[in-house]
Amino acid sequence: MVDYDALAHAVRHHDVDLRWQHAFYEDLHAHPELSQQEEETAARILAGLDGVEGEVFSGIGGHGIVVILRNGEGPCVLFRADFDALPVHEQTGVPYASTRTATDRVGRTQPVMHACGHDMHTTALMGLVHVLDQRRDLWSGTFIGLFQPSEENGQGALAMIDDGLLDLVPRPDVCLGQHIMPGPAGTVHTMPGAQFATCDSIRITIPGRSSHGSMPHKSIDPTFVAAMIIVRLQGIVGREVDPNDFAVVSVGTLRAGTANNIIPESAELVLNCRFYDTDVRTRVYAAIRRVVEAECLASGCPRAAEIEFFDHGEMIDNDPETFAFVRPAFDAVFGEDSVDARRVTPSEDFANLPKAWGVPYLYWVVGCTPREQWAEAAAADRIDQDIPVNHQGTFLPDPEPTTYATTHAALAAVLSYLHRS
Repeated sequence: MVDYDALAHAVRHHDVDLRWQHAFYEDLHAHPELSQQEEETAARILAGLDGVEGEVFSGIGGHGIVVILRNGEGPCVLFRADFDALPVHEQTGVPYASTRTATDRVGRTQPVMHACGHDMHTTALMGLVHVLDQRRDLWSGTFIGLFQPSEENGQGALAMIDDGLLDLVPRPDVCLGQHIMPGPAGTVHTMPGAQFATCDSIRITIPGRSSHGSMPHKSIDPTFVAAMIIVRLQGIVGREVDPNDFAVVSVGTLRAGTANNIIPESAELVLNCRFYDTDVRTRVYAAIRRVVEAECLASGCPRAAEIEFFDHGEMIDNDPETFAFVRPAFDAVFGEDSVDARRVTPSEDFANLPKAWGVPYLYWVVGCTPREQWAEAAAADRIDQDIPVNHQGTFLPDPEPTTYATTHAALAAVLSYLHRS
């Protein structure tokens, strides 16, 4: 049996100096890098691990890093944090705001920002590693800290697995992770079962026939076909999915043409789709194919459209027994700030890691919105309008309570398994 009161005392009174975390976080935030480009970020992480008494491996699946701390007999626990950023223009106005730009995977110059909180995730895991390294009297077993690149494109976890991760580190008994999201800063939200949706991106290339803009009758206009497809896609969720189920079909990008007087020879749509149920997903994807094929046929396209699935994200489906084991630790450490989570629609590739080993996992959410701001928005019933969310240029965690909560939630969860009573 776990003595959760003793565990909570160890978490609250570990006495390891973590004041460096704020400067570490601000440095990461000011220097974001896009997926598969995280060379400088990886170097900062490796520098932060300098002096830790453990095995450190880098360059896994691109820029992935793992640190293994061994401390006698006991379970093996893996904790993961991601560290890539997004092509978003930062509008927070803080002194450490990003002013960086980078070239994305299709060759466009984009502003770059840590608009999803991965810099905070990395800061928390770095703090966790240092506490476990310096307070080995508190625990026994094996700890694996995994710093993952390329979460935003859904490729980082699989890339590390494909690059030999499973042979490089011990098989964990459980995998843990967390994500900051809108909510009162410092609150820890947990739940069993489906929490984050599964997702796929779908690239649809529509073939047409180009002509001069003044002679549309000589063309097969792929932009018109694309417009018809977009309209029809909106009817799939509204008219073919049971209202008791959940599905999202969003058109993220539409690209076509190079000049206003040329009807292009092709158009490209990129969709983002999300679900909690695989049967619903199967039906929706069949409907998308039907709509695309029918609209191309109706317009006389010269050949079938190309439909490519990419950037898959596994559903986060928390193991009930793991939840039941870890949640009392959160309750003991955070009291009334340990709360029930609700299902959310974003997606994550974290689940690919425990799935590869066939082990249970728990993934939770930490609120990061300044409490006064959250309370004012809630009182005015304007949370959806007034609270910045992940992937927006105004998204920024309240640093102090969020750093403390993410670091100590991670420590509490890990010590649930490794704590020496």
